Amino acid sequence: MHRLFDKNAPKKPTNLSINSDLLAKTRALKINLSATLEHALESQLAEAEAKNWATENKAAIRAYNDFVEEHGCFGDEFREF
Repeated sequence: MHRLFDKNAPKKPTNLSINSDLLAKTRALKINLSATLEHALESQLAEAEAKNWATENKAAIRAYNDFVEEHGCFGDEFREF
């Protein structure tokens, strides 16, 4: 399976600007900022890569759908539902 990024790569300190009230309330609840940010960035990366994949493969997807519409799916004759 394709990995979005190397989860074993070393951590790198980064400066961020965050709404002060949001930061205070998050810290009060002891929410791990680094883990939360990493999770959010991973979700955004996955979404962006999925969109890129769909764009890059648009012609092949269209060709496959056209083929299935014209000829049916492989194994349709054996389907019992």
